[in-house]
Amino acid sequence: MSNPLFIVFEGIDGSGTTTQVGRLKEFVENECGTEVVATREPGGTPLAERIRQLVLDPDVEGMYYKTELLLYAASRVQHVHERILPALQAGKPVLCDRYIASSLAYQGYGRGLDLPMVNQVNELAVGTCLPDLTIYLDLPVPVARQRRQHRADRPDRLEQAGDELQERVAQGYREVAAEEPAASLLLDATISEESLAKEIRRQLSARWPLFPYK
Repeated sequence: MSNPLFIVFEGIDGSGTTTQVGRLKEFVENECGTEVVATREPGGTPLAERIRQLVLDPDVEGMYYKTELLLYAASRVQHVHERILPALQAGKPVLCDRYIASSLAYQGYGRGLDLPMVNQVNELAVGTCLPDLTIYLDLPVPVARQRRQHRADRPDRLEQAGDELQERVAQGYREVAAEEPAASLLLDATISEESLAKEIRRQLSARWPLFPYK
C-alpha cells in the first residue's frame, strides 16, 4: 500500500494558504476519490484551538516572544498526536495550513528569536512527523495587506504587528525554503487563485505520480 502524503502550505498573512488548502482538498476528494484530512495551525484540535484563541487574541498585550513560541509549540504537540499522526497512520493524506516553518518565519525571522532555539522547540513538538513537502506562497506584503482588508474579521495579534513584521516573515520564508529545496516549493502567489491551484496540482502530480500518495 502506498503511503499518504503530508503537505503543508505556508505564507504571510493574506497569501492564500487557507484558500489553497481548501481547493486542493476539494480536488483530491472529488477528482481522486480520496478522503483527505485538512487542518490548520495553530489549532486543529479542540485544545489547540483554545490555544489559538489566546495566542492570536488582538486584545492580549505584553506577551513575550518566547511565550508566543512555546504556545505555538504546545498547540503543535497536541495537533500532531491527536490529528496528524492518526490520520497518516490510517492511510489518509494530510493538508495543513501552516506548520513548523511558521515558527521559524514568525518567531525566528519575524520576532528575532534565536533560530537554533526555534528549531529545537520544533523538534520537541513534532519529533519525526515532518511534511513531505512545504508549499510556500510568496506574495508582496502590500498585496497581502490589501487582501486582508477585505476580510470581515478583526486583525489578529500578528496582523496588527504591521508590515515590518510581515516583511521579515516573508524574507524568512524565502530563506527557509532555500535551505531545504528538496522538501520545498516556492510559488508566486500574485497569479490568480485558479492559476495557482492548477500549478500546485501540476507540481504535485509531477513529483508524485500516485498523488496524493507517494
